Amino acid sequence: MTHSIRGLKRSDLTHGIVQVSLDLKNMADALRMAEIAMAAGADWLEIGTPLAMAEGAHAVRRLRAEYPGTPLIADLKIMDGGYGEAAMYAEAGADAVVVMGRAHDATIERVAKAGEDFGVLVMGDDIAAPDRVAEARRLESLGVGMVLHHIGHDHRSTHPELKLSPLTDLAAIVAATTVPVQAVGGLSIEQAIGCPALGAGVVVFGAPLAVSDESSFTIPETDLPRILGDAIARVHAAEVLQVGADAAAGAAR
Repeated sequence: MTHSIRGLKRSDLTHGIVQVSLDLKNMADALRMAEIAMAAGADWLEIGTPLAMAEGAHAVRRLRAEYPGTPLIADLKIMDGGYGEAAMYAEAGADAVVVMGRAHDATIERVAKAGEDFGVLVMGDDIAAPDRVAEARRLESLGVGMVLHHIGHDHRSTHPELKLSPLTDLAAIVAATTVPVQAVGGLSIEQAIGCPALGAGVVVFGAPLAVSDESSFTIPETDLPRILGDAIARVHAAEVLQVGADAAAGAAR
Protein backbone atom coordinates (compact mmCIF):
# COMPACT_ATOMS: atom_id res chain seq x y z
CA MET A 1 0.00 0.00 0.00
CA THR A 2 1.51 3.29 -1.03
CA HIS A 3 -0.41 5.03 1.74
CA SER A 4 0.80 2.78 4.59
CA ILE A 5 2.39 4.61 7.53
CA ARG A 6 3.13 1.51 9.57
CA GLY A 7 6.72 1.70 10.80
CA LEU A 8 6.98 5.49 10.55
CA LYS A 9 10.10 6.63 12.40
CA ARG A 10 10.81 9.96 13.98
CA SER A 11 13.87 10.29 11.77
CA ASP A 12 11.59 10.06 8.72
CA LEU A 13 10.03 13.38 9.73
CA THR A 14 12.57 15.96 8.63
CA HIS A 15 9.79 18.50 8.09
CA GLY A 16 6.32 18.71 9.55
CA ILE A 17 3.39 16.82 8.10
CA VAL A 18 -0.28 17.62 8.63
CA GLN A 19 -3.17 15.47 9.76
CA VAL A 20 -6.60 17.07 9.38
CA SER A 21 -9.24 15.65 11.67
CA LEU A 22 -12.75 15.29 10.29
CA ASP A 23 -14.51 16.05 13.57
CA LEU A 24 -17.93 15.98 11.95
CA LYS A 25 -21.13 14.04 12.42
CA ASN A 26 -22.20 13.03 8.92
CA MET A 27 -20.53 11.71 5.81
CA ALA A 28 -21.55 14.59 3.55
CA ASP A 29 -19.80 17.16 5.75
CA ALA A 30 -16.82 14.85 6.20
CA LEU A 31 -16.35 14.48 2.45
CA ARG A 32 -16.66 18.23 1.96
CA MET A 33 -14.09 18.91 4.69
CA ALA A 34 -11.79 16.24 3.30
CA GLU A 35 -11.92 17.88 -0.12
CA ILE A 36 -10.99 21.25 1.38
CA ALA A 37 -8.19 19.68 3.44
CA MET A 38 -6.66 17.78 0.55
CA ALA A 39 -6.83 20.80 -1.77
CA ALA A 40 -5.05 22.78 0.96
CA GLY A 41 -2.22 20.23 1.05
CA ALA A 42 -3.07 17.91 3.96
CA ASP A 43 -0.99 14.74 4.22
CA TRP A 44 -3.27 12.55 6.38
CA LEU A 45 -7.01 12.51 7.05
CA GLU A 46 -8.44 11.55 10.42
CA ILE A 47 -11.81 9.94 10.97
CA GLY A 48 -12.47 11.98 14.11
CA THR A 49 -14.27 10.42 17.06
CA PRO A 50 -17.63 12.11 16.25
CA LEU A 51 -17.50 10.77 12.71
CA ALA A 52 -16.43 7.29 13.86
CA MET A 53 -19.37 7.24 16.27
CA ALA A 54 -21.87 8.50 13.71
CA GLU A 55 -20.76 6.57 10.62
CA GLY A 56 -18.52 3.76 11.90
CA ALA A 57 -16.21 1.84 9.58
CA HIS A 58 -18.36 3.02 6.66
CA ALA A 59 -16.61 6.40 6.97
CA VAL A 60 -13.25 4.74 6.40
CA ARG A 61 -14.51 2.87 3.35
CA ARG A 62 -15.96 6.03 1.80
CA LEU A 63 -12.80 8.05 2.39
CA ARG A 64 -10.59 5.23 1.16
CA ALA A 65 -12.61 5.10 -2.08
CA GLU A 66 -12.23 8.87 -2.53
CA TYR A 67 -8.56 9.07 -1.47
CA PRO A 68 -6.89 5.74 -2.23
CA GLY A 69 -3.35 7.02 -1.62
CA THR A 70 -3.94 9.04 1.56
CA PRO A 71 -3.20 7.71 5.07
CA LEU A 72 -6.43 7.46 7.09
CA ILE A 73 -6.36 7.70 10.89
CA ALA A 74 -9.24 6.24 12.92
CA ASP A 75 -9.54 8.02 16.28
CA LEU A 76 -11.41 5.17 17.97
CA LYS A 77 -10.22 5.84 21.52
CA ILE A 78 -10.07 2.08 22.10
CA MET A 79 -10.48 1.03 25.75
CA ASP A 80 -11.22 -2.70 25.46
CA GLY A 81 -11.64 -5.38 22.83
CA GLY A 82 -8.52 -3.96 21.31
CA TYR A 83 -7.63 -6.53 18.68
CA GLY A 84 -11.13 -6.83 17.22
CA GLU A 85 -11.81 -3.10 17.05
CA ALA A 86 -8.43 -2.34 15.49
CA ALA A 87 -8.85 -5.19 13.00
CA MET A 88 -12.33 -4.01 11.99
CA TYR A 89 -11.09 -0.57 11.01
CA ALA A 90 -7.89 -1.88 9.44
CA GLU A 91 -9.95 -4.16 7.20
CA ALA A 92 -12.09 -1.15 6.23
CA GLY A 93 -8.97 0.66 5.04
CA ALA A 94 -7.60 2.59 8.04
CA ASP A 95 -3.84 3.05 8.25
CA ALA A 96 -3.76 3.95 11.96
CA VAL A 97 -5.92 3.49 15.05
CA VAL A 98 -5.89 5.16 18.46
CA VAL A 99 -5.80 3.25 21.75
CA MET A 100 -6.12 4.96 25.13
CA GLY A 101 -3.26 4.83 27.60
CA ARG A 102 -5.79 4.51 30.44
CA ALA A 103 -6.73 1.09 29.07
CA HIS A 104 -5.25 -2.07 30.55
CA ASP A 105 -1.78 -3.07 29.37
CA ALA A 106 -3.38 -6.13 27.76
CA THR A 107 -5.62 -3.97 25.57
CA ILE A 108 -2.75 -1.84 24.36
CA GLU A 109 -0.73 -4.95 23.62
CA ARG A 110 -3.65 -6.49 21.70
CA VAL A 111 -4.05 -3.36 19.60
CA ALA A 112 -0.30 -3.43 18.95
CA LYS A 113 -0.63 -7.06 17.84
CA ALA A 114 -3.44 -6.08 15.45
CA GLY A 115 -1.15 -3.35 14.16
CA GLU A 116 1.48 -5.96 13.34
CA ASP A 117 -1.00 -8.37 11.78
CA PHE A 118 -2.82 -5.81 9.65
CA GLY A 119 0.00 -3.37 8.92
CA VAL A 120 -1.44 -0.34 10.71
CA LEU A 121 0.18 2.29 12.88
CA VAL A 122 -0.95 2.27 16.52
CA MET A 123 -1.21 5.63 18.27
CA GLY A 124 -1.33 5.69 22.07
CA ASP A 125 -3.32 8.55 23.63
CA ASP A 126 -2.09 9.74 27.06
CA ILE A 127 -5.26 11.65 28.06
CA ALA A 128 -5.84 11.83 31.86
CA ALA A 129 -2.52 10.21 32.75
CA PRO A 130 -1.26 11.51 36.12
CA ASP A 131 2.35 11.41 34.89
CA ARG A 132 2.36 12.07 31.16
CA VAL A 133 6.07 11.48 30.64
CA ALA A 134 5.90 8.09 32.35
CA GLU A 135 2.77 7.30 30.35
CA ALA A 136 4.53 8.07 27.08
CA ARG A 137 7.35 5.70 28.01
CA ARG A 138 4.82 3.02 28.98
CA LEU A 139 2.90 3.36 25.73
CA GLU A 140 6.06 2.96 23.68
CA SER A 141 7.15 -0.04 25.75
CA LEU A 142 3.78 -1.72 25.09
CA GLY A 143 4.23 -1.40 21.34
CA VAL A 144 2.57 1.79 20.12
CA GLY A 145 4.21 3.43 17.12
CA MET A 146 3.24 7.01 17.98
CA VAL A 147 2.45 8.86 21.20
CA LEU A 148 -0.55 11.17 21.06
CA HIS A 149 -0.10 13.74 23.83
CA HIS A 150 -3.61 14.97 24.57
CA ILE A 151 -5.27 17.43 26.95
CA GLY A 152 -9.00 16.70 26.80
CA HIS A 153 -11.66 19.25 25.86
CA ASP A 154 -13.81 18.68 28.96
CA HIS A 155 -10.87 18.98 31.32
CA ARG A 156 -9.65 22.19 29.70
CA SER A 157 -13.14 23.69 29.66
CA THR A 158 -13.84 22.83 33.29
CA HIS A 159 -10.56 24.29 34.54
CA PRO A 160 -9.82 27.40 32.46
CA GLU A 161 -7.92 28.89 35.38
CA LEU A 162 -5.24 26.22 34.97
CA LYS A 163 -4.46 27.28 31.38
CA LEU A 164 -3.93 23.66 30.44
CA SER A 165 -1.90 22.98 27.30
CA PRO A 166 -0.14 19.99 25.76
CA LEU A 167 2.86 22.26 25.21
CA THR A 168 3.65 22.12 28.94
CA ASP A 169 4.99 18.55 28.88
CA LEU A 170 5.68 18.18 25.17
CA ALA A 171 9.46 18.65 25.20
CA ALA A 172 9.88 16.15 28.04
CA ILE A 173 7.64 13.59 26.28
CA VAL A 174 9.62 13.94 23.04
CA ALA A 175 12.87 13.52 24.98
CA ALA A 176 11.57 10.44 26.83
CA THR A 177 10.51 8.52 23.71
CA THR A 178 11.86 7.46 20.35
CA VAL A 179 8.62 7.14 18.35
CA PRO A 180 6.91 10.08 16.62
CA VAL A 181 4.79 12.35 18.83
CA GLN A 182 1.64 14.40 18.28
CA ALA A 183 0.30 17.14 20.56
CA VAL A 184 -3.43 17.92 20.58
CA GLY A 185 -5.93 19.70 22.76
CA GLY A 186 -6.63 23.42 22.74
CA LEU A 187 -3.70 24.51 20.59
CA SER A 188 -4.09 27.60 18.46
CA ILE A 189 -3.04 27.37 14.83
CA GLU A 190 0.18 29.23 15.68
CA GLN A 191 0.95 26.85 18.55
CA ALA A 192 0.28 23.81 16.36
CA ILE A 193 2.59 25.16 13.67
CA GLY A 194 5.30 25.45 16.33
CA CYS A 195 5.15 21.77 17.33
CA PRO A 196 7.78 20.50 14.84
CA ALA A 197 10.32 22.85 16.43
CA LEU A 198 9.69 20.95 19.69
CA GLY A 199 10.16 17.56 18.04
CA ALA A 200 6.49 16.71 17.40
CA GLY A 201 6.50 16.39 13.63
CA VAL A 202 2.91 15.28 12.95
CA VAL A 203 0.71 18.36 13.36
CA VAL A 204 -3.04 17.98 13.80
CA PHE A 205 -5.60 20.54 12.70
CA GLY A 206 -9.01 19.46 13.86
CA ALA A 207 -11.75 20.45 16.25
CA PRO A 208 -11.00 24.21 16.38
CA LEU A 209 -11.68 24.31 12.65
CA ALA A 210 -15.03 22.52 12.91
CA VAL A 211 -16.43 22.68 16.43
CA SER A 212 -18.03 25.89 17.65
CA ASP A 213 -19.33 24.23 20.82
CA GLU A 214 -19.46 20.71 22.23
CA SER A 215 -22.76 19.85 20.54
CA SER A 216 -22.18 21.42 17.11
CA PHE A 217 -19.93 19.61 14.67
CA THR A 218 -20.19 21.69 11.50
CA ILE A 219 -17.85 23.28 9.00
CA PRO A 220 -17.49 26.94 9.98
CA GLU A 221 -18.38 29.70 7.54
CA THR A 222 -14.89 31.19 7.34
CA ASP A 223 -12.20 31.48 4.71
CA LEU A 224 -11.19 27.94 5.60
CA PRO A 225 -9.32 26.96 2.40
CA ARG A 226 -7.03 29.99 2.66
CA ILE A 227 -6.48 29.67 6.42
CA LEU A 228 -5.81 25.94 6.25
CA GLY A 229 -3.64 26.21 3.15
CA ASP A 230 -1.42 28.82 4.77
CA ALA A 231 -1.11 26.81 7.98
CA ILE A 232 -0.26 23.59 6.13
CA ALA A 233 2.37 25.33 4.00
CA ARG A 234 4.03 26.67 7.15
CA VAL A 235 4.05 23.23 8.78
CA HIS A 236 5.58 21.69 5.65
CA ALA A 237 8.33 24.30 5.76
CA ALA A 238 9.05 23.70 9.47
CA GLU A 239 12.03 21.51 10.34
CA VAL A 240 11.43 18.84 12.97
CA LEU A 241 13.75 18.94 15.96
CA GLN A 242 15.43 15.54 16.23
CA VAL A 243 15.48 14.46 19.87
CA GLY A 244 15.73 10.89 21.12
CA ALA A 245 15.32 9.01 24.37
CA ASP A 246 19.01 9.51 25.09
CA ALA A 247 18.11 13.15 25.88
CA ALA A 248 15.52 12.14 28.48
CA ALA A 249 17.93 12.26 31.39
CA GLY A 250 18.95 15.79 30.51
CA ALA A 251 15.33 16.90 30.15
CA ALA A 252 14.50 15.46 33.55
CA ARG A 253 17.28 17.39 35.31
